[in-house]
Amino acid sequence: MPSPSRTTDDGLNVMFFSIPQSILLQTGSAAVLMALLGGKAATGIMQAIGEASEEMFRGDRLPILKFPVETQ
Repeated sequence: MPSPSRTTDDGLNVMFFSIPQSILLQTGSAAVLMALLGGKAATGIMQAIGEASEEMFRGDRLPILKFPVETQ
């Protein structure tokens, strides 16, 4: 079997230097993981805000209003 040889086409060639594919893969993986964690955190924050606003508008916290009695 022929042995795999590394060529100069591996990675991203930018002007005067080349970025290896392994570094691009690691960077991309880290970005995806951070996006997933950020999405989970944002979901938790939005749920907490929703629960807090629900508590604020509960009926037991509102003042009792006296309505005028209608006479006929």
